[in-house]
Amino acid sequence: MTVNAPLRHQVFAGNRANGHLECAVVAAQGGTRRARVHEAGSLRVRFPNGERGGALDAVMVNTAGGMAGGDRFDIDVTVGAGARLTATTAAAEKIYRTLGPDTEIGVKLAVGAGGTLAWLPQETILFDQARLRRSIDVDLAINANLILAEAVVFGRAAMGETVLSGRFFDRWRIRRDGTLVFAETLRLDGEITERLAQRASANGGGAVATVLKLPGDEASVAAVRAVERDFAGEVGVSAWNGLALARLVAPDGATLRRDLVGVTAALGGMPLPRLWLN
Repeated sequence: MTVNAPLRHQVFAGNRANGHLECAVVAAQGGTRRARVHEAGSLRVRFPNGERGGALDAVMVNTAGGMAGGDRFDIDVTVGAGARLTATTAAAEKIYRTLGPDTEIGVKLAVGAGGTLAWLPQETILFDQARLRRSIDVDLAINANLILAEAVVFGRAAMGETVLSGRFFDRWRIRRDGTLVFAETLRLDGEITERLAQRASANGGGAVATVLKLPGDEASVAAVRAVERDFAGEVGVSAWNGLALARLVAPDGATLRRDLVGVTAALGGMPLPRLWLN
């Protein structure tokens, strides 16, 4: 039996995973409390540990077990004035091979006056021929606090995996009091391994991460450099215009995780998620 093209498209679309998560927290009763949670599709959020130091822990769960071409996730997190939230994921997010459309992730974060958000998801793992398009948009009040860490692993070294080709498009936009203070767009397309092998890219590394702290200054830089002897990969850190930024490159995901824990702990401000330390 021959299936016509429109029907094939409908069948493909019907098997795609879509998730939408909205989460808002507020300062209340001397701590941080949930104000609104909306879950749709294959995204869930759980608050397993209660409060730690006045901060609430949120753990996001993808019940689909990974993402493939045509899947779309949207995450919207709001931290109210004076509230404190640490957000992570239950596991590393896996982006699988696709011969069709891109996998898409849209993240929107907002932090009110005096609020603090530590956005610390576990690694994103790209498989060979994966195609990921991600956007992260952050709106901060003038005196809000943010630590944002994102790590990408190109194939699992322990499994002998190599990402020969694929596409990774990553767009970050961070605004403070409505003013754009950080903008970055990364695009890796085609022969990813060859690009990562270039000295100006990753010098052969298979895992990379970025950690941004706002507000951040030379004291933040000094705190990271004070522990640089413990790093197994390469870490560079600098500060300008009121923010601090660290770049990490490592040969594999395990090495990157170790260095990422060290950098994030050095920057301080919020307790690390317990899932990071297991």
